[in-house]
Formats: sequence, C-alpha cells, structure tokens
Amino acid sequence: MSAVFGGIYCLRHSVHCLIVDRDANRCKAVIDSRGQRISCSHIVMETSYLDRSKMMMMRVSRFLSRAVLITDSSVLPSESDQQISMVTVPPEGGSPAVKMVELSPSSMTCIPGTYLVHLTCRSVGSAHQDLSPLVTRMFRTTESQEEDRRPSVLWSLYFNMADGTASQVEGQPLPSNVHICHGPDSALGHEDAVQQAASIFQSILPEEEFCPPAPNPEDIVYDGDNTSTGEDRGDMGQDDEQNPEQNQNQENRNQNQENQNQENPDPEQNQNQGNPELQSVGPEERPASS
Repeated sequence: MSAVFGGIYCLRHSVHCLIVDRDANRCKAVIDSRGQRISCSHIVMETSYLDRSKMMMMRVSRFLSRAVLITDSSVLPSESDQQISMVTVPPEGGSPAVKMVELSPSSMTCIPGTYLVHLTCRSVGSAHQDLSPLVTRMFRTTESQEEDRRPSVLWSLYFNMADGTASQVEGQPLPSNVHICHGPDSALGHEDAVQQAASIFQSILPEEEFCPPAPNPEDIVYDGDNTSTGEDRGDMGQDDEQNPEQNQNQENRNQNQENQNQENPDPEQNQNQGNPELQSVGPEERPASS
C-alpha cells in the first residue's frame, strides 16, 4: 500500500544503525548496509530490528505454532483452478483451534500440480506436537499406512514464532520519533495490521487522512494538464457565486468580443485589405505554374 500512495522503496538497502540526537531524543538519520546516510523525520520498524539490549526488555507472552506444507492436491477439490480455501478447524481434546489457508497454483505461490498450505494455531507445545495430529488426519504422510484419496504431503516445515500482538514494547528507551510495529499474528486477515498502521500514521501526521478513498472515475475531469474532480467543480461554482463583480466583468468582455465579431465578420479579409502584399489573387491574375 505504501507504493500505491507514493512510497519509495530502497531495494537491497537494509538499515545498519540509527543516528540519534541524545539531547533531543530523536533519530535524525539512518545508516544503510552500504554505509550511506539517509536523513529522516520519523522511522517505523518491526520489533525484530531492536538491538539485543532492548530485546531483553521486550516481553512476549504468547507464541504461535505454524506449519507450511506442499501437497499434490486440494483438501477441498473443485473444478476451478483458481481456488483459495480458508478453513478453521475447531479445537478438539484440549488442542487449540487451527486456521488453515490453502493456495492453488493460480495464486503464483507454487508450481502447477501442487498446493501450498499454511496451518496456524496458538502454541501449547512445539509446532510439531500441536499440528502434526491434524496433518496426519487430513493429509497422507510418510507415516500413513493406508492408501486413500487424501492429498499427499510432498514437503513440510514446522516452527514456532512469537505472536506479534502479544509483544510488550512500552517503556523502552526509544527516540520519540521511532515507531515500533509488531509482527504477524494468528488472524487470517490483516485487520490488526491496518489498525496499527492507521495509529502510527495519525501519530506522525495527525492532520492527514489515512488511506483516503479514491475518487469515482466518473467524477474525474481531464482539462489539458489539469485534473479536477466533481467536488473541485462544485468549489469552482461556489467561488463564482461569491464573486459576482468578477463574473459581470467577464460577461462584459464577452459581449464586447461578440460586437467586434459582428462588425468584422471576416477578420482575415479585413487584415488582407490593410496589407497589399496579402491581397487575394483571382483566377486570371494567378501566375502560371512551371
């Protein structure tokens, strides 16, 4: 979204360190991985970029168990190749609820003939302990002994990660213009990330609107190099009503121009009459062409 609204990305330029004015308690520049200094008014970064001394002060109260699978078919077969499945498996036997997202090759995340599956739940034990029972129940793995039509797991990865929404970063000695955002959470959508982005945006630009809606294409008017919307046209009409004297002067100029046009119906002919060199040549006076 940053690029859509005019953001500029410096690719392959990771941040190496911050330059902080201790007297003002503000970050005034960053040094990238190539040693280039870039001045800044504000900086927004994820909690993993904090140095170790500050990471010691960050408390994580909740973790997530995740699994990533590559399978040979879909859990929910469909005739359409453009399929994205989102399933919530309810808790069972003390295990947490599991959220599953299955992506087809049309999502450009896996090669044709395969599917990419993401499994996420709140951590009770290790990721393998939390998610492997569900995987063996819904998919055919190397541990399966029976041949059936369940999708086969071609590759799998289990790991645990911190729940970003449960990280506590208050009270850290950070510069006043450094804003911290958390990492991903267990939700299937991006509502929490959007709310946090809006909060940081308002703290940086309190007088601006966050992600303003795009104008209706039917209300956009292209007039030469200028582009205006229906709202702008309404403002122009309002300005005309508020300046009657200017409108009267414009009407007088238009009337004078019409009177001149009536007196001189053919300005090109009048101009030619005043200049003998531009007199028209009749058929009998036109020189013969060679």
